[in-house]
Amino acid sequence: MGLLNPGITPPGQGDGGVVWNILGQTYYLKESCDTSFSFEVVGETGTFVPPHIHPHQDEFIFLISGQMELILDGQTHTLEAGGMARMPMGIMHGYKNIAPGLSRSLFWVSPTRKLHELFNKIHNVPDPMEVIRLAATCEVDFLPPPG
Repeated sequence: MGLLNPGITPPGQGDGGVVWNILGQTYYLKESCDTSFSFEVVGETGTFVPPHIHPHQDEFIFLISGQMELILDGQTHTLEAGGMARMPMGIMHGYKNIAPGLSRSLFWVSPTRKLHELFNKIHNVPDPMEVIRLAATCEVDFLPPPG
């Protein structure tokens, strides 16, 4: 990866044309270097990412449009458009799109570590159990379902 390259990633596109389908949502790569990784996520109502932990990365979500239910360290919060969530490394988090229609958000993670590699691995993987297995190989630990 290396250092951050200067430039602009246009709306509705991924840097270098990189776009992933992950858990029913569209992820557009916005930038990737050793120190940070950012991506735009567009998802329908009801799409979600289950609770998980990044042991070595801080993660942020800036919600551009829509509304999310965010689980952060065991507590449920509502993230409104224009709001930002801060998820420190080692803290459990997950989210669900709860507003009608599409939601758009900008995520970024620091440092990148193996997250870019993970997205390449889980692109178009339909089996959630396989996503969980692959995530564990890239330093993302999904939690077991409640009960």
